Amino acid sequence: MSMDPRLKRAARFLVDGHAARESFGPFPADIAPLTVEEAYAVQDEFVALKSRACGPVVGYKIALTTPAMRNMVGLQDSIGGALHEKQVVRGPASVRAADYGRLMVEFEIAVQLAKDLPAGPSPHTRESVVTAIGAIMPAFELADDRNADYTRLSSLALGLVADNAWNEGAVLGASIRDWASIDLAEQQGTASINAEVVGQGFGRDVMGHPFEALAWVANHLAGRGRSLRAGQLVITGSLVTSKFPKAGNAVSFSLGALGAVELAIR
Repeated sequence: MSMDPRLKRAARFLVDGHAARESFGPFPADIAPLTVEEAYAVQDEFVALKSRACGPVVGYKIALTTPAMRNMVGLQDSIGGALHEKQVVRGPASVRAADYGRLMVEFEIAVQLAKDLPAGPSPHTRESVVTAIGAIMPAFELADDRNADYTRLSSLALGLVADNAWNEGAVLGASIRDWASIDLAEQQGTASINAEVVGQGFGRDVMGHPFEALAWVANHLAGRGRSLRAGQLVITGSLVTSKFPKAGNAVSFSLGALGAVELAIR
């Protein structure tokens, strides 16, 4: 199906805004997505354009995993976004703060699939996705909120969807393949900047269990005629509130039995 030219222009508006380091804000009225469905259509086109420089899609993210975050943004569901191959790296890693409008880091449990999770006769559940999981690891999500004004975010919710939920990549810790005996809900995550603890959370803080988030992503894609594939990654939502590290900061995230991951900001 051909895409509405108005929505194509909206995707190009996002590409140009990122390139010019413009602050996150409203679309021009004549190209603004009017529904969640239109916002995801813009996201698809934006991701396709971004793939030219950042590589193909290798996984997905979920945002707004709590009622409080949904209320803040003004949406009644979580948001899905795509991860690009060239923006997913193994830790320890480093990034330049100057490469972002405003770098935002989140602290997550990442899942890599060993099997496909296609659409079926029933929705995916926390229990049904388990057999497809190949590895689990701690991860940072790298995002760029482009100096968004959070007091206005509820009026810009569709723009957040269209803008790929602000994702700019992920940093992955070592893969744990023998994870079945680990109680992910009870793993405590500790986020530190320059060796100072800046936040703590548990696996259960993300929708009750990170596999609930994985099931959400699988169902979200199924509802759009797609599916998760073997080898793809899903980052399942931050255990700790977002942080905004600066150049010169050393960021770490330890996650109990899952180990730790490190990120240097230069």
